[in-house]
Amino acid sequence: MSERFKVVPGQGTPRPEDACRVGVMRRIASARLRYCGLHALTEDVSVIVSELLTNALLHSATDEITLKITTDGGFLRVAVHDGMPGHAAPRDAGEDAESGRGLFLVDALVSERGGEWGTADAGATTWCRLAVPDTAAP
Repeated sequence: MSERFKVVPGQGTPRPEDACRVGVMRRIASARLRYCGLHALTEDVSVIVSELLTNALLHSATDEITLKITTDGGFLRVAVHDGMPGHAAPRDAGEDAESGRGLFLVDALVSERGGEWGTADAGATTWCRLAVPDTAAP
C-alpha cells in the first residue's frame, strides 16, 4: 500500500485537519493489514504509523508525506517519506514531558518483533521492518 497526502508546511503544532490525517492513515493501514491476514501486526503497526507520521508532521517543513507498507521476505516494511533531510533519533524526554518518547516506542515494538528501523535518503525516509509471524496468512 502507498498513500500520499498534502499538509501545510511548518514546524510546531500542526493544523487540526493535518493531524487528523494521521488517524486516517492509521485506520487505512490497519484495515489493509487485516485484509491481508496480518491481524497479529495490526496494533503494533498502528502505533508505529502514528509515531512516524506524527514525527514527519511535526519535525519537517514538508508539504507532502507518503506512507508505504510492503511485505518482502517474511518482513513487513513501514516507511514514511517527508522529503526533508535529517536523521530521526530517539531523544531523552523528561518525566513530565508530553512528547519525545515516540521513537523509543517504535524501537521497542520493532525489536520485540525481530526487526530494525532507521532512515534512508539522507533522513528523508524513516522506515522499519517487522518480522511477519508464522501464523500470518501469506
